[in-house]
Amino acid sequence: MASKKYILVAALIVLIQSVGLAQTDWGWDWKDTSKIAIKNLPQHNEFLNNQYPYPARPRDQWELGFGAGYAQVNGDVKSSGGFGGTVTLRKALNNTFSIRGGLTGIITSGTPSVYGASIGQVAYKNQTHQLSVDVIASLNSRSYYRGNPKTNVYLLGGYSLNAARVTYKTPIPGGGQPGGYSIFYGLLNPNSQNGLIGTLGGASINGRHAYALFHGLDLGGGIAFKLTNKVNIALEHKFTFTYAGYDYLDAFKGGNNDDYYGFTSFRVNVNVGNKAKRVEPLWWLNPNNFIYSELNSPKHMKLPKVVLPDADGDGVTDQFDLEPNTPKGAPVDSHGVAKDTDGDGVPDYRDKEVLTPKNCFPVNNDGVGSCPEPACCKEIRDMLANWQPKTTVAAPVCNIGNLPSVQFKGNAKLTKDAMASLASAAAKINANPSCKVKVMGYGASSKAAQQLSWERVNAVIKYLVEKQGVSESRLLFVYAQDGDSNTVDLQGTLEDGPNTVPAPHPNLRSSH
Repeated sequence: MASKKYILVAALIVLIQSVGLAQTDWGWDWKDTSKIAIKNLPQHNEFLNNQYPYPARPRDQWELGFGAGYAQVNGDVKSSGGFGGTVTLRKALNNTFSIRGGLTGIITSGTPSVYGASIGQVAYKNQTHQLSVDVIASLNSRSYYRGNPKTNVYLLGGYSLNAARVTYKTPIPGGGQPGGYSIFYGLLNPNSQNGLIGTLGGASINGRHAYALFHGLDLGGGIAFKLTNKVNIALEHKFTFTYAGYDYLDAFKGGNNDDYYGFTSFRVNVNVGNKAKRVEPLWWLNPNNFIYSELNSPKHMKLPKVVLPDADGDGVTDQFDLEPNTPKGAPVDSHGVAKDTDGDGVPDYRDKEVLTPKNCFPVNNDGVGSCPEPACCKEIRDMLANWQPKTTVAAPVCNIGNLPSVQFKGNAKLTKDAMASLASAAAKINANPSCKVKVMGYGASSKAAQQLSWERVNAVIKYLVEKQGVSESRLLFVYAQDGDSNTVDLQGTLEDGPNTVPAPHPNLRSSH
C-alpha cells in the first residue's frame, strides 16, 4: 500500500513539473496597455515614449482558495485531532507581498491520558470559527536565473478573530448535550455539584450555545505548485496562538503555556478576474523579466548608433583596412586599398591617365604612358583647354539639415524643453532663407486626435512666428499624419503649401 502512495506522489510531481516546463511566456506583454489601470496610464505612456524609466504596475487577478485538512488544539489535554476547512481571498500588494482574508472552521477533540485524568482533565470537543487577515511573503518570486516561478514558497503572519465553543465530558447524568457533554464556561472543579467554578472569559452564554470570542496571532507557511495559469495547489500549515493568556480551548487550565491551534491543509487555489484585462497574481511573475528580456533582445532601450573607427574616412573600418592612410576622397576597393584601374602601379587618385594601354607601359610618376600622343588628340586637348562653359544659374537647394522634434505631454502646451528645441530650430531656419519648413503633426485615428494634432502644430507655428521672428510664409501647416501623436516634426523643404489651416473639429478643442 505504501509503494502505491509513493508512485502516486511521484506521478503528481512529474505532472506538476511537466505543466510548469510548458510555460515559456513571461506572463504578459509590457506593451499591452489594456492591463494597465487608467490612473497609471500617464506613467506607462511616459515609459513607452522613453520619458520615464519605470513601467506602470499591471492590474492582476485575485486568488480564491479552498482548503481542508487536519486540525488540532495544542494544549494540556491530549488531542485526538480533527478536521478543518477554509475559504480565502488573496490580493497581491507587489510581487513579494500579498494580503489574504479567510474564514476557517475547525472541529477537534481530545481525550486525557491516565495522568491527565488523575489531575482532573476530561474529554472535550472544540468547535471554532476564525475570521483572519494575513500578510503573505512569497520567498521565490524574484530570481536572476530563471523566468516566472512554477512553485511558490511563502510565509504568513496576521490576525484572527476566533469564536470557540468548547464542551466537556461530564459525569453528571444527562450532561446537557448529546453523548454526555456539557457546555464549558470555566474551570472544572470535581468537588462542585455542577462541576464548574468561575466563567469563561469573553464567552457569550446562550443556553445550549456558548461561544468565547478572543484574538489570535497567525503564523505559518506553505508551498504552492502551479498547474496552469489559472489553478494551483498548495500544502500549508498555520498556527493560531491565543492572545492574553487564553488557556481554555481544551476545557482545562493548567501549566504555564496557553492553548493554540494547528491546522495543516491541502489547498486548491483559482485565479479570478478578467484575464483579458489582468495578468496573473503578481507572486507568479518574476519582476526581473522585463530587464532580462531587454538585455537579451532589446525592443525598448534607445541604443546609440554603432560607429566603428575609420581613421582615413574611406568607408572601410580600420579593422579591415589594408591601407589605413588613404588620402581623403580617394576611391578604394573593399579592403581599403586605393584603386588602380589600369594596373600601372599609380593609384587612380594620382593617375592622370587612368586607362593607360599596356603597350604604353612603363608609365611616369603621373601614370602617363610612354606612347606618343596622336595629333588628333593634341588638337582636342588644346580645344578643351580653351573652351569656356556657359554660365548657368544653380538650382536652389535647401541645406538646412536635421531640425529637432518637439514632444508634447497630453495637451498642446509647449514645455520648457520644447521651447528650447524650437529656439535652436529657429536659428537654423533664419540662417537658411532659401528653405521652407514643414511643421508636421500626427494623430489621425479619431476626430479628437486630429483636432489635438492641429492644435499642437498651431502652437509650434505660433511660437516660431511670435517669439522667434520666423516668417509665417515659410512655415507649411501639416497635421493628422500617421505617426507618434505626441510628436511634432520640423522638416526643411523647397515645396509650397498652406501656412494656415482651419481647425478640423473646433468643438473637440482640448484644454491647454
